[in-house]
Order: sequence, then C-alpha cells, then structure tokens
Amino acid sequence: MPDRKLVAYYRVSTARQGASGLGLEAQQAAVRQHLNGGSWRLVAEVVEVEVESGKRNDRPKLAEALRLCRMHGATLIIAKLDRLARNVAFISTLMEAGTDFVAVDFPQANRLTVHILAAVAEHEAAMISARTKAALQAAKVRGRRLGGDRGNFAAVRAAGNPASAVVRGARADKRAADLAPTIREMQATSLSLRRIAAELTARGYPTVRGGERWSAVQVKRVLERVA
Repeated sequence: MPDRKLVAYYRVSTARQGASGLGLEAQQAAVRQHLNGGSWRLVAEVVEVEVESGKRNDRPKLAEALRLCRMHGATLIIAKLDRLARNVAFISTLMEAGTDFVAVDFPQANRLTVHILAAVAEHEAAMISARTKAALQAAKVRGRRLGGDRGNFAAVRAAGNPASAVVRGARADKRAADLAPTIREMQATSLSLRRIAAELTARGYPTVRGGERWSAVQVKRVLERVA
C-alpha cells in the first residue's frame, strides 16, 4: 500500500508566538508525533506568518498549501483545529478547493462539521461585538469618559456603574466564546466535564476570570454562557 501524502499547514502570529501551544515549533512537534509510525509521507510544510489579528482573511500560504495538495494528490494536515475552525473564510476556502484535511487535535472532524462550527463561532463573535459596542455607548450616554483616564475609570467602577458591569460581562462572554470551540472538541471525544477541566488546566488555558485551575463547574458555566 503506498504512503499517504500530506502537506502540513502551520499558522503563527508574530504577536502571539510565545503563547503556549500556538508557536511554530509546538505545531510542528504535534504533526510529527501524529505521523510517527504511520504509513504517511509529509511532502511539504507551509508556514503562514500573520503580523496582525487572526481576523485577516487573506492567506497566501494557505492557497500555496492547497495548490501543493492538488499537485501531489495530498491531504492537508493542521496541528490545531481550534485556531482555524473559527474562521468561516478559511473553511470556505478549504471546501471550495475540495481538499481533504486532518486535524491533529480533532481527528474526528470533517469539512461539514467544521464549517458548522465556524459559522456558529463567527455568529457568537458578532453578537459579543454588538453587546460590547452597546455597553460602551451606554457608558458614553451616562457621560463617563472611557479610556485614557484611569482615575475616572476607577471612580466609575467604585460607584458601581451598571455600564461597567455590562462591559465586564461582555469581556467574559468573549473569553467564553474563545474557549467554547476547544471545549466542544473535547466533548466530541466523550470527555466528562471534569476531564475537560483537567485538560484545560494541563494546557495552561486561564479560566474566564484569569485563574490557573479549572473545575467542572467552570467548564459548565462557559458552555451555558455561550448558549
């Protein structure tokens, strides 16, 4: 039986390469560990370096990786699906190319299920953005100065301004939305809430409130918040 050909696609941000699990070396190590002992052959590795936010949709290196897949009759392999499934443009490009893919951290995924995850995540992000803008507008209507005046912000917070509470809630919503795809991926592998909490702690993901250790209750609250 001939070896299965694979093209690896890595995506890193110059601003976040030092973050746990996001750097190039970590992604390469994950792919190599996944390939170890299998009848697969890595024919190319392509690195996309982003200098701005991950919201950018122009990914020339992704186009190159897909071209190489077509040339070699290969499958695209990525290390971390949670970094890519939240962008509908990426998934749409993948589906239009007709290229199969393998995600090391979520091998059960296919193009259809990932497209659904991406659409849901993008909707969640849009809703959180709208709530944040509404909260900031409410604060402006109340005559509060936003940003650049730490003393005034402290006074508003001390006074228990409801708009500030809304802003904090919106930030918690955004953090929960960022975590939800990863938690759902773990749920798809039949992990319990307690096991998911242990895995999030092991990966070094801060809790919604910035803590270091996760509990099953905190995982449940994240899912309830995004629901």
